[in-house]
Amino acid sequence: MALLFALLRKVAENHQAAVPAARDTYLGDDGAEEVGREELHARVTAGDVVVLDVRPVEDYRAGHIPGAPSIPVGELAGRVDELPEDTEIVVYRRGEYCVLAYDAVRLLAGHGRRAIRLNDGMLEWRLADMPVDAAELT
Repeated sequence: MALLFALLRKVAENHQAAVPAARDTYLGDDGAEEVGREELHARVTAGDVVVLDVRPVEDYRAGHIPGAPSIPVGELAGRVDELPEDTEIVVYRRGEYCVLAYDAVRLLAGHGRRAIRLNDGMLEWRLADMPVDAAELT
């Protein structure tokens, strides 16, 4: 199902040239850094980042990046203190068009945390056969 969704998105982008530009206009360029899947996986393995899942709890339970705690973006402002102050936080989202990580990075930066985004989302993570955990909430 994930592959079908990704392919449909690409077909829509190819037939509607304005879609990527509209996405970029809507999401904006907040200047936040992004990291790719392979680099993130290596950094998680090395233990030098915290990966944060800001999607709804239902999405988290369906599968998440191993070791990532779940703090839905709507709860993040009240739970920032649960995150370390001295470690970079990598936030990820549902997919390429999802605003959740953008909102979370802005919020975390406003609270003095160093936060960056995964350059795509859980959909692309799964399609790349990266490790996925479906354990209960952490």
